[in-house]
Amino acid sequence: MLPMVTGFMNYGQQTVRAARYIGQSFMITLSHANRLPVTIQYPYEKLITSERFRGRIHFEFDKCIACEVCVRVCPIDLPVVDWRLETDIRKKRLFNYSIDFGICIFCGNCVEYCPTNCLSMTEEYELSIYDRHELNYNQISLGRLPMLVIGDYTIRTITNSTQIKIATGKPLDSKTITNY
Repeated sequence: MLPMVTGFMNYGQQTVRAARYIGQSFMITLSHANRLPVTIQYPYEKLITSERFRGRIHFEFDKCIACEVCVRVCPIDLPVVDWRLETDIRKKRLFNYSIDFGICIFCGNCVEYCPTNCLSMTEEYELSIYDRHELNYNQISLGRLPMLVIGDYTIRTITNSTQIKIATGKPLDSKTITNY
């Protein structure tokens, strides 16, 4: 009779332990119910990039003095600068400037060390193409300013959760994000 009693006690303990595990997992599920959604519907919704985001490089041809500092500070010697020395005015004349974004690591050294500030980082991050040779941008395509996400009326912009937390100063829940 004693083995039967211990068997019932073990069965009871296992039942209580299983009920506790189920209760704990249910509490975890309920705690996640009040959190913000993580996914966005990408083509129709886009995140607003942070202030210091390093996207595609913008180049201003008129400001460049062809000093090649960008080439020297680039870890992979990426920018291609074609220039010729004009002997009559004793200055370099820039003919072509190009960057291959298929190779670029977006470190931002060229932008940081440019003495004339002719290079800047944009918020453009959609650089995917089918042919990698199309990622070689010359001075004309580098000079094109990207369309701002905020200005596009067909896209719903979503603010990062850290930006909302800083603006409101209170912890985030699903009500905060919808009321913001």
